[in-house]
Order: sequence, then C-alpha cells, then structure tokens
Amino acid sequence: MLAPVFDLRMASAAIGLALLVAWPLVGGSFGVDLVTKTMIYAIIALSLELLVGSAGLVCFGQAAFFGLGAYAAAKLTPQSAAPSIFWLLPACVGVAAAYALFMGALSLRTRGVYFIMVTLAFAQMAFYVVHDTPLGGGTDGIYLYFKPLVEIGGKPLFDLDAPLAMYYFVLASLVAVFAFLALLMRSHFGRALAGIRINEQRMRATGFSTYWYKLAAFVVSGAIAGLGGFLFAVKDGFVNPELLSWHLSGAVLIMIILGGIGHLRGAVIGAFAFALLQELFKSEALFGPFAKHWLLGLGLAIIVSVALLPRGLIGAGALLAHRLRRTPRIDAVGGPHR
Repeated sequence: MLAPVFDLRMASAAIGLALLVAWPLVGGSFGVDLVTKTMIYAIIALSLELLVGSAGLVCFGQAAFFGLGAYAAAKLTPQSAAPSIFWLLPACVGVAAAYALFMGALSLRTRGVYFIMVTLAFAQMAFYVVHDTPLGGGTDGIYLYFKPLVEIGGKPLFDLDAPLAMYYFVLASLVAVFAFLALLMRSHFGRALAGIRINEQRMRATGFSTYWYKLAAFVVSGAIAGLGGFLFAVKDGFVNPELLSWHLSGAVLIMIILGGIGHLRGAVIGAFAFALLQELFKSEALFGPFAKHWLLGLGLAIIVSVALLPRGLIGAGALLAHRLRRTPRIDAVGGPHR
C-alpha cells in the first residue's frame, strides 16, 4: 500500500507545481502578485509546521523571525546602490536564525502553555523595538530603494524588479524549502523530532538530549521564516511593524491547522486556502456590503472547516472514503447491507 500512496503524493505534488509554473500565463498581474504573496506565506507556514507538526512545539512568535528577516533586508540594503543577493539573503536568514537561537535557548526550558506565552512575549519584544524606536522607522516603516542584484561575474541572471522574475524566484524558494524539510523529516534528526513529539520522556530515557534537538529545530524554523521575510521585503519594497505582529503568528498557525498538522503538503495547502478564503469574503461582487466584514465570514468558514475536517484539508479524501465505506447499502431485498 505504501507505493500507491507515495505515487499519489508525488503525482499531486507534481500537478500542484505544474499549476504554479503555468499560473502567470493565465493569472494576470493581480493573480501573479496574489500567488507570489501566498507562496511566501506558504514558506513561513512550512517553517511553523517543522515546530508544530514535527516536534510538537506550538510557537506563537513565528512572525518575529519573519519580520526580522524583512527588516534586515531593509536595513542592510544601501540607499546608494543595489546589494548582491548572494550576501544579503544569507545575512537576513542569519539575523532571523540568531534571534531564534536566543529565543529558543530560553523558551524551550518551559513547556505547554508557558512555552506558547514565552514565545509570544519574545515576539512582542521584537515588535515594540521596531515599532517604538528609530531603529525600525516606527509606524512609518522602511522602504527598500534598490532590489538586490542576482548576478555572477557582473552578468545579471534575472531582475527581481520584474514581477515574473520575482514570482519564479519565490516559487523556486518554496520548492527548495519543501524539498529540504522533506529530506530533513526522513533523516535521523527528523525521526528524533517525531519521537520527541510522541513521548519526550521516553526519548530522554533512551539517551537523546531532547533540548538540543528542539533548539536545532527552532533555529532552522526561524531561518526559514527569515527567508520568507526577506522575500516579502524584496517583493513589496517596504516593511512595517505589522510584519512582526501576533496577528500574523496566529494567521500562520491557522494555515497549518486548516491544511492539516503533520503534513508538509498541508502547510502549503492551508496557506493557499487561507488566502483564497480571504479574497473570497473580501469580494463585493459576491457578498456586497457584507464584504466590509470579511473577517467575520473568514472566521466562520475556518470554524466550519475545522469542525468538519478535524485532520485538515489534507485529510478530506481519507475522511470521505472512510464515511463511504461505513455507509450502509440497500441490497436487492431492501434490507441494509454493510
């Protein structure tokens, strides 16, 4: 049974990738911009999936790493010349990873709801630093005057100022992150995280230093979220404190719940489903004046989805098949047949 399931997963992933590759041909400028932004959110959703789905760590401060990666791109970009992406991108990822190391080293000494609140507190600390000090430009935010250059030996490979080039660069980043995490989950490290999620005490008893495994996962997660922040800053050319707000952390958590916790594909599907629901309820053509209250519609839709699909959208097919198998059939005599 494993081979057909594996083939089905590979086929669905290939179809999804093909659709994303072909989307600019039919999506138009608005569609390309929307999907580019959604793919960036899918990257930060994948970073949180590593913590929640693999290690069982519900972090409520993922926006801090995302925002710091974005602010690092803005602060490190000179106002006189375009920087090279080959040093700017690693620097932004490194800033986010460094803060994740600091946050994780302290917060991982707590558990449960205390861990959630400590990560939220650290994220709010970063938010208030950029919101209330000149370092982050306050509520006005910071503009990027130049997009980073992607060139080798002085020869440009592509221009990130072009929407299509930015789209495919974000798509390549999403595929790279997905492939990296898929390999990581199949490694000894990923299996150790799964063991920690299931029974941390038993893992300690078998000789695993669970703290260091969780800290490593926390840093990797922060680095991936920082990559998403870098891409967001380069795409929009502007950053503001809202990128570090707890609202974003909550939205990303909703994405992985909506898609299905425990599956990398679920994180990506959840990010796209969340974005589509937002655009759906914002449509005045469909909802008229109610579109002004789109948050209410979005909340109700998420509640209904979670109630009907406890395993998320990724488990919709299995749940439907299970219910069909349990549905009694009527035989020729007219009695129920199971």
